[in-house]
Amino acid sequence: MNVPHDAVETSTKSVRPAAGLRRLRRNQHRSWFVHASQPKIFDAWIADAKLALQARGEQREIRTRLGGALHVIRLAWTTDAFAALALYRVQARTDALGIPVVPRLAHHLSIVLGQICIGRPVVVRPDVLIPHGQVVIDGFTKIESGVAIRPWVTIGLIENQVNGPKIGKNVRIGTGAKVLGPIRVGAGARVGANAVVLHDVAPRATVVGAPARQVRPS
Repeated sequence: MNVPHDAVETSTKSVRPAAGLRRLRRNQHRSWFVHASQPKIFDAWIADAKLALQARGEQREIRTRLGGALHVIRLAWTTDAFAALALYRVQARTDALGIPVVPRLAHHLSIVLGQICIGRPVVVRPDVLIPHGQVVIDGFTKIESGVAIRPWVTIGLIENQVNGPKIGKNVRIGTGAKVLGPIRVGAGARVGANAVVLHDVAPRATVVGAPARQVRPS
């Protein structure tokens, strides 16, 4: 049976908006989930400061919120990367609260101070270490607590994807590494310097090379 051209065109047009609407609703739901997952600024600052102090070999305990605030200020004053991470926390939380202007300003200052560029869809849990800056993180990506990210690292997307990696707890990502696409890096894993990770990494595994391969059992 011959179908009129006008009918085919009308049918196609009716399907495409429906698909586009579904994508829009899905992305809106993801954005809501991202905003709801963002930690409170002060709690994240304190957790980040504890890990930074430990990494610097400073045997100092944070016993009070005032003491914690003083450590945060000192670290931000003396370490550009910590200041940039602290500004990202402002960016993420104020964006989640719907405050205008401030998120964009904090984002630009984070790039200027420590060359840390973290996109809006990213969730970075408290207690994360970025000791030297020069880091890019983008896409619907999640970084769990205890993660250490060295300089010149990219964690983000591959072409035609909006979902980025899920980085588990206590992962170590070496200098110059690239972790790309909708993959999972298991808790306690190690990503070697300059590795290019395009597939899932098992918990406690170590991967090196481009493309990355496991060098010891998990």
